[in-house]
Amino acid sequence: MITEATDEYCLADGEAAKLLAGHPWRRFAVLGDSVAEGLCSPVPGYSELQWADRLAAELQVPDYLNLGVSGLRAHEIHATQLEAALAFQPDLALVVGGGNDAFSARYNPDKVDAELTAMITALQLSGAEVITLGMFNVSYSPAVADWLRPGLRTRMETLSARTRALSERLNTIHVHLTDHPLSSDPTLYSPDGRHGTARSDAVAAAETIRRLGTHLTR
Repeated sequence: MITEATDEYCLADGEAAKLLAGHPWRRFAVLGDSVAEGLCSPVPGYSELQWADRLAAELQVPDYLNLGVSGLRAHEIHATQLEAALAFQPDLALVVGGGNDAFSARYNPDKVDAELTAMITALQLSGAEVITLGMFNVSYSPAVADWLRPGLRTRMETLSARTRALSERLNTIHVHLTDHPLSSDPTLYSPDGRHGTARSDAVAAAETIRRLGTHLTR
């Protein structure tokens, strides 16, 4: 049985400390939906610590604020979380959103881009570096109905590509998971067909910390 300690896609002992050594961040804020809040289902052999909480723990930041709330669309994240995030005065912020928008056939990429852009630029102007995310493609979850799968996959791919382009334009620290070797692995997705498992959060944390490490050595 694969466990977090033997999973080739997870962090090795001491890897995070080495990658993050001497990092400058002290105040970490998280804005988003369930991906940010953390609703992963347990997997034997993996820590149940959620993705954003894992990042805060590895960063060892003195101050951490997670505003994530499950079910929110991009405009709701903007409307309900940005003000509190700015008041917190973070020097590092994670903004993740658009997944709930992309679940709907009414998904409007331009509107999601506009909401993400508004949050990212406001945080950057306040002095924060911003992490953005290209999510694992939940259309591969075995709990997603077959008739929904093709459309959902296309929308999730569009969201990922648009967020990646937005990241390049706005110069964020972007973590791209959509093309990860495990993105189509059903063990990454919870039985509800919308969220991840503890394994997905462990892998996402590893990729995020590796990306932060690359950013620190620029």
